[in-house]
Amino acid sequence: MIKMRRKRVCSFCKDNVVYIDFKDERKLFRYLTEQGKIIPRHTSGTCAKHQRQLARAVKRARHLALIPFVTDFTR
Repeated sequence: MIKMRRKRVCSFCKDNVVYIDFKDERKLFRYLTEQGKIIPRHTSGTCAKHQRQLARAVKRARHLALIPFVTDFTR
């Protein structure tokens, strides 16, 4: 049997988001890993347009110190 995987739907397109605001920290943290990396498109399910906006918003928020560049990582 072949399991058919459903394609992920962009949550920003579903909610009709025109602009991803860099000041909305809660929304941005959802698309970051524990190490502070941006989650890729194929994992998060965002479309290309919104992934570019998301990356730009995360970088702006990092630059203004709204979110950290990296979290504390100990080996």
